[in-house]
Amino acid sequence: MINETVITDLKQVTIRFSGDSGDGMQLTGTLFSTLSAIFGNEIATFPDYPAEIRAPQGTLNGVSGFQVRVGSKDIYNAGDKADVLVAMNPAALKVNRQHLKKGSIVLFDTDSFTRK
Repeated sequence: MINETVITDLKQVTIRFSGDSGDGMQLTGTLFSTLSAIFGNEIATFPDYPAEIRAPQGTLNGVSGFQVRVGSKDIYNAGDKADVLVAMNPAALKVNRQHLKKGSIVLFDTDSFTRK
């Protein structure tokens, strides 16, 4: 098998970070956004967190998210659907499936998922 790296130049990309409230999704999104801006990109962000003070860990009601759209120019909103989802647990994946574009990339830690 030959390992090939495919590099695609995108004009803009929408990334959604999602996990349990209190797991640092707002901080992660803010840091990623700040670094993207430091490197000269335009950004638009949308924090998404539940109204509950602290829902039980791993529940759908306790999922927090942060969406950022990054591009070289002309970014006016945080985007409707994500090109990339970083899901910290199964609840985050389940809640955010509706926010993904067809062909999106999903990154997750397999250790947080159980086989059913």
